[in-house]
Amino acid sequence: MSMRERVLSQLDGSAPVLSCSDLTELRELLSTPTGPAPVNPAVRPLTEARGLVEWGELVVDRAGHLVTWRGEVLPLTPTERELLTLLLGPPLVVWSYERLCASALGGADTAALQSAVKRLRRRLRGLPGGPQVHTVRGIGYRLDPPPRLNDH
Repeated sequence: MSMRERVLSQLDGSAPVLSCSDLTELRELLSTPTGPAPVNPAVRPLTEARGLVEWGELVVDRAGHLVTWRGEVLPLTPTERELLTLLLGPPLVVWSYERLCASALGGADTAALQSAVKRLRRRLRGLPGGPQVHTVRGIGYRLDPPPRLNDH
């Protein structure tokens, strides 16, 4: 079984798979707007007006400036909350360092981004089955898709 077939079987239709021949092609693809990304039903905006986003049992309320895990409030800073919100939707999208710096940190440098990601990882580490921030070396960061409801 090829690597692509193994990845597809593990994802089991939960997310799209993208294959690139090299790092240059991947960077070009990531920097080119292609319209709205496919929606994964497990991570969905509940309502745009209310600004709620779910990732399994994690809920981000942008309007209320709250992040909750299983109903309990997570004490995140505004930067950590914005960073998490960007990484949440859609899953398996790799956010480049540059886009995250511009969107979550108001144009700060990558050292500030790395520090913010380190703090966010520390806070998420204690959530059993919660989201984890992964580094895509030389590109940026991403989250795994949330567990599906029948995976519990």
